Amino acid sequence: MLTINNINVNYGAIRAIKDVSFQVKQGEIVTLIGANGAGKTTILHTISALLRSQVGEIIFKDQNISSIEPHQLLKMGMAHVPEGRRVFSQMTVLENLELGAYTRKNKEEIGKGIEDVFEKFPRLKERKKQLAGTLSGGEQQMLAMGRALMSKPQLLLLDEPSMGLAPILVKEIFNIIEEINKAGTTVLLVEQNAHMALSIANRAYVLETGRVVLEGEAKSLLGNEQVRKAYLG
Repeated sequence: MLTINNINVNYGAIRAIKDVSFQVKQGEIVTLIGANGAGKTTILHTISALLRSQVGEIIFKDQNISSIEPHQLLKMGMAHVPEGRRVFSQMTVLENLELGAYTRKNKEEIGKGIEDVFEKFPRLKERKKQLAGTLSGGEQQMLAMGRALMSKPQLLLLDEPSMGLAPILVKEIFNIIEEINKAGTTVLLVEQNAHMALSIANRAYVLETGRVVLEGEAKSLLGNEQVRKAYLG
């Protein structure tokens, strides 16, 4: 579904991403793990066209999307839940969800999409008329994910969904990611909580200073001594 071939991304004179290649197959959860500053978020921003790679190519559903605009990617079936949630704080929960469906035209389908999100995230239903900025961190994360699901994505990019959340909420968010995947959405997950990410992923890539240094089945990386020392404590 998604193939990254030798992308390089610069911030001014600094090369943040160096010859990175990886693949996400349809139906998988693939995770990128690594320390702060390893380049995980930069890679997601490059895939979703918020940044551009100097060389290399990005193939999504057999189409080179290296020079495509972000809004076109949404229409093609890719949605991005950014780090820090980025909900529209002065709009209600319901308005945020409706905005997530702006590429869809069928009102009946949009209504069903909202009900599906409320089924996955019952707390959002309880707070549907509440301003998004007044929600807790966990509820805002649920809203950001729900808003992305409103576009009915085939590929969901998730950037640090557990950041700043209490452990009990982290578990809940990861359970929901698994549910979303089982319902047919492919997931590319960037996450600092390596243990949780590897426990739900099919495959993983380990990043260090902008390079992929290790890759493999997630379960085998969970038992890898190098990974355990560096990321699992």
